[in-house]
Amino acid sequence: MATLFVWLALFAQQPAAQQAPQEPPEEDESSRPKEYAFNPLQAAKEFNIGAYYAKKNSWKAAAGRFEEATRWNPSFGDAYLRWAEALERLGQRDKAKVVYSKFLEAAPDHKRAVEIKKKVGAKS
Repeated sequence: MATLFVWLALFAQQPAAQQAPQEPPEEDESSRPKEYAFNPLQAAKEFNIGAYYAKKNSWKAAAGRFEEATRWNPSFGDAYLRWAEALERLGQRDKAKVVYSKFLEAAPDHKRAVEIKKKVGAKS
């Protein structure tokens, strides 16, 4: 038992082994989740690209761009509206209804708000 205490005392007096600081593992930047901050210019850019895709009847691409626009500017009512319309064209009516509701939250005074309220069954 005494040898154990002697050994522990000697071990405690030895300097700790120098370890090289570990660098964080290399990470692929594309795997990192995208961070969004209010950027109306980027939102407008995404919206315009989405409008281009919609004109070409490429609804999946259009829906993705309109969604991106809403992430850059959460109060961009027209982007929610166009996103919901693209989702309807893709046959995703349930998701479109949710997005229409977000449109009504973002732009309650929009010229098409009454029409959309009827479409989703929202009360005035």
